[in-house]
Amino acid sequence: MGSRKSRKVTRYRKPLNLNIGIIIYLVILFYIVIYVFMYFSSKHIVAYEVQAGSLTTNNIYKGVALRKETIISSTAHGYVNYFAREGARVAVGDLVYTVDESGKLADYISAGASGENSLSTTDLNELKAEIVGFTSIFDSKNFSSVYDFKYDIEGMVLKLANYNIMESISTLQESGLTGMVREGTALAPGIVVYSVDGYEGMTLEQMDSTRMDKNQYEKIQLLSNTLVSPGEPLYKLSTSEDWSLVIQIDAKREQELIDAEYVQVRFLKNQQMSWGKVSTYTNAQGEIFAQLAFTNSMITFCTDRFVDIELILEDEVGLKVPNSSIVEKEFFLVPKGYITKQKNGDANGVLLETYLEDGTATTEFIEVSLRYETDLEYYLEHERLQIGDYLIMPETGEKYGLSKRGSLIGVYNINKGYADFKQINILYSNDEYSIVQSHTTYGLSVYDYIVLDASTVSEDELIYE
Repeated sequence: MGSRKSRKVTRYRKPLNLNIGIIIYLVILFYIVIYVFMYFSSKHIVAYEVQAGSLTTNNIYKGVALRKETIISSTAHGYVNYFAREGARVAVGDLVYTVDESGKLADYISAGASGENSLSTTDLNELKAEIVGFTSIFDSKNFSSVYDFKYDIEGMVLKLANYNIMESISTLQESGLTGMVREGTALAPGIVVYSVDGYEGMTLEQMDSTRMDKNQYEKIQLLSNTLVSPGEPLYKLSTSEDWSLVIQIDAKREQELIDAEYVQVRFLKNQQMSWGKVSTYTNAQGEIFAQLAFTNSMITFCTDRFVDIELILEDEVGLKVPNSSIVEKEFFLVPKGYITKQKNGDANGVLLETYLEDGTATTEFIEVSLRYETDLEYYLEHERLQIGDYLIMPETGEKYGLSKRGSLIGVYNINKGYADFKQINILYSNDEYSIVQSHTTYGLSVYDYIVLDASTVSEDELIYE
C-alpha cells in the first residue's frame, strides 16, 4: 500500500456581512439603552400648577342619640299585643298595649274577627320610608343591621294590623275575653318605641368609646304576641322633643366646635339639616366627646340609637398645594435697618464687612433675597453669608453679627426656570393637600408652577423641562 498523503482541512470563514438594516437597528438599540440609563440615573422633577380651591374634610360621624326615655314594665303575666304605632305620638289615656292572660286574643286577631285588615296609603308610605332609609345607610360590613331591619318591619306591620283591629275594639265585649285582657294606656304624652338597649337615661358624662362601638351594641326588640312576666319591659316612652347626639372627636375638632358654639348638622338618613348646640366632655381615659343638642326632629329618629351625621363646617378657601411640595428652610434674621438698595438699582442687599490684603476693613454690597418680614426683621439668605459675618448699617456704620436664624414653611417656585423658595401660610391641611393663604407679599399666586416633590430639588437649582 502506498503511503497516504496527509490532508489539512481549513474551515472557511464567512465574511461579516453588515447591511444598512442591521446598522440602523444597532443604532436604535444603543440609543434606547442610553436613554433608559439616563432616565433612571437622572432626577425627575414634576411641576404642579397652583390652583385656587378648598379642602373636602371628613366631617362624617356616627352619633349616639340620647333622649328622655321612660321604660314601662309589665304588671301582669300574659301575652302582650301592641296597638299604638311605633314612632307615633300618644296622649295621656291612649291605648298602647294589652296583656292577655288567657292567650286567646292572638287567636281572635289571627281569625280576623274585625274583618279585613288593609294598610292605608299612609301606612304604606311609612313602610316605604323605612325601607328607603335602611338602603341608604346599609353597610355590608355590618350585616347584623339586616336583622334589626327585619324586626322593625315585622313589628311595624303587625302593629299597623293590630291598630286596624282595635279600631273596632268594642267587639271584644262580645268575644268572651272581657276581664282576661288588661289594657295599658299611656300615663304621659310622648313617642312610643318598642325596644330597649340599656342606653335609656344615659348622659354625656357616662359616655365612653365602648358605647360608641356599634359592633358591641345590643338591642332587644319587643314584639307582639310574646309572653311577658311582671317587671319585664313592655315599651318605652320618649317624653321630650329635646334630644342630643354624642360623637367622639379629637382635641383639634373639640376646639373648633367650642369656638363655633352652634354647628349645623346634616342627617344622612333623610338629608335634613338642623342646628345643634355644642358641649364637650373628656372622660378619665382621655377620650373626647361632643354633644350636639337639638330641639326638633326627635320623632324622626326616635327608634334609632346610632345616627350618621355630617358636620357642616366652613371650608378654608385659598391656594391648594400638595403636602409633598412643602419644605421647611432656615434663614438669617436681620434687622430692617441693615437692608439697603444698590446704587442706581432696585435690588435689595446688605453691606458685608470684608478685609483687603493689607488688613484694611471695607464693605461689599451683597444682593440678597428677602423671603419674609416681621415688624422688625427680614428673613434673608445668600451663599456668601455665614454665621459670624458682620453687616454694616448704611446710615450709622453700626455693626450687626450674623447669628440669629429662623425657619419658614414654603414651596419651590419654578416659574423662572430654577427652584425659588416661596414662603406660605398654611390655613388648613388634610392627609394630601394644604390650603395656603393667597395674595401674600412673599408667597404664591394662582397658576404659579411649583415642584411637586420638594425633596427632589435644592434652592436655586436649574429646572430642565
